Amino acid sequence: MRKKKKIYVAGNWKMNLDLKEAEQFYAVFNRHYRSHPHVKVMIAPAFTHLYRMVYLYEDTDVEIMAQNMHWAAKGAYTGEVSAAMLKSVGVETVILGHSERRQYFCETDEILQKKVQRVIEENMTAVFCVGEKWEEREAGRHFQTVADQVKKALFSLHPEDWEEIVIAYEPVWAIGTGQTATPQQADEMHRHIREVIASKYGNQLAGRIPVLYGGSVKPENAAEIFAMENVDGALVGGASLIPEKFLDIIEAAKQYFD
Repeated sequence: MRKKKKIYVAGNWKMNLDLKEAEQFYAVFNRHYRSHPHVKVMIAPAFTHLYRMVYLYEDTDVEIMAQNMHWAAKGAYTGEVSAAMLKSVGVETVILGHSERRQYFCETDEILQKKVQRVIEENMTAVFCVGEKWEEREAGRHFQTVADQVKKALFSLHPEDWEEIVIAYEPVWAIGTGQTATPQQADEMHRHIREVIASKYGNQLAGRIPVLYGGSVKPENAAEIFAMENVDGALVGGASLIPEKFLDIIEAAKQYFD
């Protein structure tokens, strides 16, 4: 049995909550939140809230992260945000490759490879998302799809670079749909991801890479998901917008170590 040292609970707010609502979330969340040495809590608000959220959470162990960034250091990229800009407001971690970025903003594996390289060059951390569509799973191509996403974006990394990588497996068919991969399906894919990484970098490195599950994670299913051997946490969408629900998911992570 693989022994986990840490469980990650990461909230991706997407394009939700204005600044006042984000501050109200903090007021409720911070009143009840208690840290745990083996539970890593992260929140990704909108770009416009990053500076304020870093300030509000600075006396906690909650890490504020970004939902995206550009691959270039600077330049004529209207509307984009660079790694240096994120770091200047205290953000060191960024979500990359989310299926919504791939689908709606045409982010390719090649673009994501450049973004990951920028993360490494800037000594930041990437939460890198992978996942298959329903038709790919139905056709039995889900393992190959996820393997290709990992290889094309991450296999140019040096072994030491993987210290800055967290992978989030999010089956596209389970994001915001209410459908959830069974814990067994999640564990099976997470094990496959480790096997793909091990094929190039070895079992030791593959075993220590955090792999999170995302896709309609909620308080009702969190404990069962966290109990899976190869699942190191969750990238939470809708439930992370409600402080009480997010706190319940964090409590489920704590219970794993009790």
